[in-house]
Amino acid sequence: MAAITASMVAELRAKTDAPMMECKKALTEAEGDLAKAEELLRVKLGTKAGKAASRVTAEGVVTSFIDGTTGALVEVNCETDFVTKNDSFLALAKAAAELVAKHNPADIEALGALAYEQDSFGPTLEDVRKGLIGKIGENMSFRRFKRFEGGAKLAAYLHGTRIGVVVEFDGDEAAAKDVAMHVAAMKPVALTSADVPADLIEKERAVAAGKAAEDAAKAQAEGKPVQSPEIVAKRIEGGVQKFLKEVSLFNQAFVKNDKQTVEQMLKAAGTNVKGFTLYIVGEGIEKKVDDFAAEVAAQVAAAKAAA
Repeated sequence: MAAITASMVAELRAKTDAPMMECKKALTEAEGDLAKAEELLRVKLGTKAGKAASRVTAEGVVTSFIDGTTGALVEVNCETDFVTKNDSFLALAKAAAELVAKHNPADIEALGALAYEQDSFGPTLEDVRKGLIGKIGENMSFRRFKRFEGGAKLAAYLHGTRIGVVVEFDGDEAAAKDVAMHVAAMKPVALTSADVPADLIEKERAVAAGKAAEDAAKAQAEGKPVQSPEIVAKRIEGGVQKFLKEVSLFNQAFVKNDKQTVEQMLKAAGTNVKGFTLYIVGEGIEKKVDDFAAEVAAQVAAAKAAA
């Protein structure tokens, strides 16, 4: 049997980031063959990846890639904020954005099937993802992406790694980048009031109607005059119109100069924004919140019961 030296274990650990004892076991099983030991560890990492796959990935990063009028915005998730600072994870996210822009995959599965190698994993992006799950020890997933290719210019803004915006425009690039930053800060849901989804409008109308009903009930209980149905209807509609202005990009006050709307700023800059895409990490994902104090209390109670 080949002697397993400390330098061999260190070399294998540097390649795989696996625990030292696991590296030694793999080298022993492979009779000192470094390549075979690495393969054995990759098999084990794959098993580890399978166990991690059920864990919620509500953290992560948003990244973009732009090449002329072609671009992409991608969200890649992981379990903890710690991994969002890992160089391998960040490289994976950056690669995903570039692959989306260059190869136009139909969906997440097609994205994962694209050729890519990193950290000795491959030959596809999905293989790299699974390999990094085992190497880092956390689940990670490609959540969503948007590809841009329509002839319009593109401007991107990333607020750290958690918020990403791509704006499609014609005109001045500086103005478009300002709009991208504005979108990240103010989070509009549509370009104009007319573009706001009907379900959001109806939800806001229901909220306004509920508030009006509460006010009417309070006035009646206090013996005060109750507003007529016509006035109540105007109040409700006024609330809806106020909401539409607040959530539509062109009607919002520009973050760099609240004396003008975004639409007015763009007109002055001779720029036309055709659309925007906003990604916020973990938006809409239900994340488990651990109550550490309750967990400790439960463990203490269980220990007392066992005693």
